[in-house]
Order: sequence, then C-alpha cells, then structure tokens
Amino acid sequence: MSLQKKEHIGWIDLLRIIAIFLMVLSHSCDGFVSQLDTNRNAFVTGALTGSFVRACVPLFAMMTGVLLFPVRGTMTEFYKKRLGRIALPLIFWSLVTPLLFYTYYTYINPGTTNAAIDVSNHTLEASLTKMYTWIFNFNTDTTPLWYLYMLIGLYLIIPIFGVWVQQASKKEMKLFLCLWFVSLLLPYLQMAAPFLGYTGNYGSMAILGESFWNKFGTFYYVSGFMGYLILAHYLVRYPLSWTLKKTLSICIPLFALGYAITGFGFLKTQEAFPGNYEYLEIVWFFCGINVFMMTISIFLIVQKLNIKSFPLLSKIAGLMFGVFLIHFLIVQIGYDIFDTPVLSDFARILITAVFSFVVSLIIVWGLNKVSFMQKFIR
Repeated sequence: MSLQKKEHIGWIDLLRIIAIFLMVLSHSCDGFVSQLDTNRNAFVTGALTGSFVRACVPLFAMMTGVLLFPVRGTMTEFYKKRLGRIALPLIFWSLVTPLLFYTYYTYINPGTTNAAIDVSNHTLEASLTKMYTWIFNFNTDTTPLWYLYMLIGLYLIIPIFGVWVQQASKKEMKLFLCLWFVSLLLPYLQMAAPFLGYTGNYGSMAILGESFWNKFGTFYYVSGFMGYLILAHYLVRYPLSWTLKKTLSICIPLFALGYAITGFGFLKTQEAFPGNYEYLEIVWFFCGINVFMMTISIFLIVQKLNIKSFPLLSKIAGLMFGVFLIHFLIVQIGYDIFDTPVLSDFARILITAVFSFVVSLIIVWGLNKVSFMQKFIR
C-alpha cells in the first residue's frame, strides 16, 4: 500500500484504516497459532481468527494500484520520490525495533509467558546483530517490515508497468488479469501434484520449470502482488455498475467462501501435514485464490460505499503508516498484559488487537508532533 500518499480519497482512507487494523489483529493471533497441538483450543482460535484477516496485505497492494497508477513524471522522478520515503523508515525501524524488544524483554518483562517468544533471541548480542543484518532481510523483531522490502520491489517495476497501463485497452488488461488469476491457483496445484504421481526433480517438489537452480517458473512474471495493483486500477478505471445491494449479495458470500477455504483449509492442512510449515502456509498465501476472494470482496464493498473524505478520517488514515511500523512490539506487550485465564482465547486476541491499535495510534500521533520524527512515520 502506498501508505505515505498525501492526497486523500475518502473510501481509500477508510480502506487504509481497515487494512491496518486487520494486520494488527493478524499479529495478535501469532502467539496462539504458534501453539499448534500444545494447546489445541488456542491454536484453532488463532488459526480461524488469523484466517479471517488475511486480506490485509493484498488490500495494501490494491491501494497502491489506485493511488500510483497512472504513473506521473519520469522513472527517475518516481524512484526519487517513492524509494526515499520507504528507505528512511525501513532503515530507522530496522535499527530501533531490536533495541526496543531488547529493552522490553530484558528490563520490563524478562519472564514473559508468550509461547511465541524466545527470550534468548533478545539478548544484547542478538539485538546488535539484527541491527546490521537487516540489510539482508527482516528479522523476528521486524517481521512486518517484510512488506517494505516487497514494496520496494513493486516500486522498481511500477514505472514500467505504468507505461503499459496507460496504453493498454480494457481487453488487454483483462487478459493480463486472467493470466494472473491462473497464478493464484498454482500453490494448490503444487500441493496436489504428489497425489497425482508427481515425485519432483532432485528432491525439489517445485513445478512448471522451477527448481533449485531456477526460481522463475512459467507464471513468475505474471504472478505476485503486481496483479493486485493492476486489478485495483482496472476496477477504478472501469468500475462495476453494480448497486450496493448487488455488491453485498455477491461479495458477502464470496468472502464467506474464501474464509471457509482459508480457515478450515489451514486446520486440515495442519492435521494432514503436522510439522510441515511450508504446506501449512500455502493456505494463507496472500497470492492464493482463497485470500483473493476475501480481498476483492472487501475492496468492492468499500469502493461502492464511496465515502467522502473528511478531516478526522484523513488525519487518522495519515497516521496508519506509523501504526504499521510500530505495532508489532505493542502487540507483544498487549499479549502479556491480557494473559489471564479470565478471558477466552478469542477475547484475548480481540482485546490485544484493539489495545495495540489504539496505543500505537496514540504513540504515532505524539511522534508526529516532533518534526524530526515525521520522516520516519509518514
């Protein structure tokens, strides 16, 4: 999502807030999902709740498609404007977040009961290592920042797609989206292939040309998050003529079906392949057909609401990038605060999410008052 966009479109502002809250709720489930068979009830609650919110990240991508297509200016101008806004927050929070985790788990709550937390991973030595290895990838303290690495990749290619988008006809855009739609089915084809007799090559179960020495299979160049960007631009450029009633009558059942596949598919996959995290994550893939069904449903409903922008909505939406950047630690704190048998697992998840969202919003609002910090949260 182009979280730093200055122009405000009412329904996009609302969608931005919804997507960020869904992300906070998603990370509030982590401590429960990680328990697997150790605490089956907690795992099931976390898995079903986490499955409900998988649309959060694809919604970010779709907002990017709405806000950045068509591309204006030269490729150099685009890179200078967009990459700078991403690079500074990525560097700053990659350095600061490990220190915040170290401080919290060393001095404030060294005896956490969070099953998802390995306190030994937050020693001073480990934290200092994370402060320079971020150049290779995100780490366990900065997990949400994976999106920024991916977003930089999208920014690198957006100007090139932007040229095509401006001259592509409706038919040509639909053809691209059809090819992309096929790619959404590939994770399940790979999962099903062994049951159809496919034994892989040299120990690799990849399909359609992929292997240890080639990660770029048949549909690689028409797959991934770019499809969400193109789809969003298409839906804004050629909006559906449905009424709100028709939109709800189609999108609510579509979302429900996508959620059923995601939630119960996740549980069944865990039962069928215990300990196989690679297969388990397939059902949660952001670029999978079931998550697409949930994403497109939310997008179309909010788009059809066509809410006009107003000052409070715009101000809150403008703080969402900061909430995205800092919420992960606040979620861990919330998990510890609400770790009580008085609350059900679902209540703990929901309360933790609301607490983390509100506290993060307040912190970002305060940081936004400091001119020096604005470049790192906006």
